[in-house]
Amino acid sequence: MKKIWQKDQSKTDELVNKFTVGKDLDFDDRLAKYDVIGSMAHCKMLAEVGLISQEESLSMLSVLENILKDIESGIFQIDVTAEDIHSQIESILIEKLGDTGKKIHTARSRNDQVLLDIKLYLQQEVREIAALVDVLFKELIRLADQHKNVLLPGYTHFQIAMPSSFGLWFGAYAESLLDDVELLLSVKNIINKNPLGSAAGYGSSFPIDRASTTSKLGFTSMNHNAAYAQMTRGKSEKLLASALSVIAGTLGKFSYDVCLYLSQNFDFISFPKEFTTGSSIMPHKKNPDIFELVRARCNRIQSLPNELILLTNNLPSGYHRDMQLTKEILFPAIDSLKECLEILNYTLPNIQVRDGILENEKYKYLFSVEKINEEVKTGASFRDAYIKIGNDIENGTFDYNIKDLRHSHQGSIGNLCLDEIAHQFHKISTKLQA
Repeated sequence: MKKIWQKDQSKTDELVNKFTVGKDLDFDDRLAKYDVIGSMAHCKMLAEVGLISQEESLSMLSVLENILKDIESGIFQIDVTAEDIHSQIESILIEKLGDTGKKIHTARSRNDQVLLDIKLYLQQEVREIAALVDVLFKELIRLADQHKNVLLPGYTHFQIAMPSSFGLWFGAYAESLLDDVELLLSVKNIINKNPLGSAAGYGSSFPIDRASTTSKLGFTSMNHNAAYAQMTRGKSEKLLASALSVIAGTLGKFSYDVCLYLSQNFDFISFPKEFTTGSSIMPHKKNPDIFELVRARCNRIQSLPNELILLTNNLPSGYHRDMQLTKEILFPAIDSLKECLEILNYTLPNIQVRDGILENEKYKYLFSVEKINEEVKTGASFRDAYIKIGNDIENGTFDYNIKDLRHSHQGSIGNLCLDEIAHQFHKISTKLQA
């Protein structure tokens, strides 16, 4: 297939062509729908400002609508001889409409065309990720409320620290997701600006109407400066990678906790055997492979911002072919994060928590601070009470009533503000999925 920038019949060297196309065709199927949608908006605008006739616009729109139907039904295929999806769409228009099809690229560069496709694609992925996070958040809130009075030992430095609860544990990860989606919304707001009309980064002398395409494509605003519009290539990807990395951080830390709490030395939680795997040699093993893989995948995702920074930060303004590689870094990571969210949403409702954990003798010092507080309530200074209880522990004379202390401590960690957290999350999630 002839490249859209070719001026004669001479061919690019085969090895050069293979190297420069790279993995573009592997990822361009994701952009096909958005390339057509962007071309339709551009086509309508060209007719509105008189750069093409209404008849020409309608002819191109008819072909583009058929291509879109094929894409959405799954029968559209990227031509392996095409340089990219953008070239192929234009080639189809020229094949179907001749000279009329050649007019689609008026006042447009492949630069702003690619920018537009990626921004539309990333916004849709943000919506899908937000929907998956929403499911996980609601399950964490449900579990936090259900188990808010089931006590759990808290740890610092891997040492027994103070009483916690399953409600506090589940609720902590719910609130973590609240912060994560707040960052994701900020990134979506930055991406949600129309670059179409910036052409190759220096605008167009044609009398185009950028407000028209901004409205037609559902953007809230536009990148006003044409040179800056080109600078958002790479920046959009880095910002989204940062948002994905903090979500991955939450999922990875939660998965680590699950692996720890599932081990026999802790034995705080369990899952049905269908969600664990076995050993080829040890018949007693029930391994948390799901959560280990989520942890590993999420650790990889957290490296994304740095990888994109290394790729893009050593470049001046203007477009550079280096940007092509952002797709093969970011797109698979988006898939991986969605898969992690899907498997957590599938397995988490089956988690089983164990009650009565703190009745084990080894956890008795969890209540040392509670004993200090009792001394303070009777008039002692905190420091004197701290020394007294510390000496009792050292001397082996520390005494406590697990039932009384358990009852008193449930009140101090039972108020998790779940309704307020859920309310804030809902407001952000609604905006993200819009």
